[in-house]
Amino acid sequence: MKTIFTVLFCFLFFGIAFSQRPKPHNLPKLDQQAAHFGYSLGLNTMDFVIRPSADFLYNMDTVYAVEINRYVGFNINMISNLRITDYFNFRFMPGLIFGQRNLDYKIKRADGFRRHTMMIESTFIDFPLLFKYKSQRVNNFRPYIIGGGAFRIDLAAQRRVKSEERPKIRLKNMDAYYEIGIGTDFFLEYFMFAIELKASWGIFNNVVYDNSQFTTYYEKLNSRMVILSFHFEGGKIDRLAWW
Repeated sequence: MKTIFTVLFCFLFFGIAFSQRPKPHNLPKLDQQAAHFGYSLGLNTMDFVIRPSADFLYNMDTVYAVEINRYVGFNINMISNLRITDYFNFRFMPGLIFGQRNLDYKIKRADGFRRHTMMIESTFIDFPLLFKYKSQRVNNFRPYIIGGGAFRIDLAAQRRVKSEERPKIRLKNMDAYYEIGIGTDFFLEYFMFAIELKASWGIFNNVVYDNSQFTTYYEKLNSRMVILSFHFEGGKIDRLAWW
């Protein structure tokens, strides 16, 4: 996480440094268009924010601790950008998010401890609604911040837990998120390229309390994501799309 922010900060710093000399503007009419479109490719990591129940340590055959193992996934989104003012845009970016996070259980028994890993693979249908506040353009460079919310449906959420897979929990397949991030627009000759880093926090408890093994460990389980995206939008892509 710190490495990603460091790389992005260096990219922004050197972008500002090299953009100070006046240069011809690429795509000079893009910011005046009422709407433009594009697509986005990216990488993500997922994890959980866990709030354990108050009495889980008092049972012998129960979970003593849970660790989260994170993996790198990927995402793809379409971009619809609506101009509101010179500095504000509204963005709808439907897409798919693929990722994985494992819950590594440490289970306390009368005869000692054992470990069990629960693999959670997720495929989200993503519906983000975001507001983009952008700075004044400097030559062919412009930083921005972004914020808003998203609604996601997990197509891979657990419907049934098999006995041989226990301990395991069921997760709800729908959740809402609030999101905030930073990014940089680069105006190239034929399209606008952007690098964006965004954090996303789930609002609702994801656990399904259906008497499955060890669900009582969780008082609350919230999803969380960090998404690094590469946007390609505007320019000649729009003119071709209208045909």
